[in-house]
Amino acid sequence: MKPKRYIVWSKRELDMSDPWQRRWYLQQVLTHGRAEDVSALDWEEVRKALPELDLPSEVRTLWERQFARDAANPEA
Repeated sequence: MKPKRYIVWSKRELDMSDPWQRRWYLQQVLTHGRAEDVSALDWEEVRKALPELDLPSEVRTLWERQFARDAANPEA
């Protein structure tokens, strides 16, 4: 996969079948991505990977709260 330059500053392609590269890409999108990039992510994958991602505290808190709200209101 060839990521957008504002998310990943490398010209190299990412191997999304490699778990490390996939988690790193999620981390990059959550930190640097635009709304359209974030909305294209698999929310369940993000939820599961969140504890392993190295995110700024504000970004981590935002997602932890979002997933907690989703769990509290599964029908919303």
